[in-house]
Amino acid sequence: MRKATVNIDKQNAVIRIRGLYKSFDTLDVLTGMDLDLYKGENVVVLGRSGTGKSVLIKLIAGILKPDSGTIEVAGEEIDQLSSRELQELRLKIGFLYQGSALYDSMTVRENLEFPLVRNSPDLSPDEREAAIREVLENMDLKDSIDKMPAELSGGQKKRVGIARTLILHPDIMLYDEPTAGLDPVTSGDINKLINEVQQKYQTSAVIITHDLTCAKTTGDRVALIADGKFCMEGSFEEVFQNGNEEAKKFYDYNFIEDS
Repeated sequence: MRKATVNIDKQNAVIRIRGLYKSFDTLDVLTGMDLDLYKGENVVVLGRSGTGKSVLIKLIAGILKPDSGTIEVAGEEIDQLSSRELQELRLKIGFLYQGSALYDSMTVRENLEFPLVRNSPDLSPDEREAAIREVLENMDLKDSIDKMPAELSGGQKKRVGIARTLILHPDIMLYDEPTAGLDPVTSGDINKLINEVQQKYQTSAVIITHDLTCAKTTGDRVALIADGKFCMEGSFEEVFQNGNEEAKKFYDYNFIEDS
């Protein structure tokens, strides 16, 4: 499945990263990383396990602090913000955790209602219910509203996780291994949904994955990490058909069926 063309504003970088370094004790994870994410764009970050993909999006979200370098999100330099300012900025960012991170003791409705009560206290109960039903309709989950997470399939949990981030209408989506642990058919459904979210909600996204099919299907641009920085960047074909040794090694350890 080829990705549909979308409108990308290359004059407007919603995320700008320059000279990013991050280490843990003696382990150097990121070693001078640069990246721009433009408005309306999906950028896929590829890399082997342990290359710092998840560290990168935790830095973008302000969960971790960089050792050096700058990260600007929506024009704000992350590590210069106060706790209150960072919390306000995070309302513009939807973060889909690898495990969906649903509250097991809450129904789907309650999982989606939680961020609304916390961040939009002026909404009436009827307005909250309308917002919940609208986003579940968009995720094809309207019949799951009263189910518990334990009653959902892996793909449904991913959809609820996406719905919970979208209910606050973020400008930027951060996806951490969105197809991890899913069968190929369900993975395809999630990839399609990521593209639908981009088009319907006008989001920009960083998608962390090692799944080549996900990268090819969802990415307007692909960036490959090696040795703590990006060694290749471009379309899927530009990254994997130019003979770059790191790209070849990554491709050889993955299987993808062209379609």
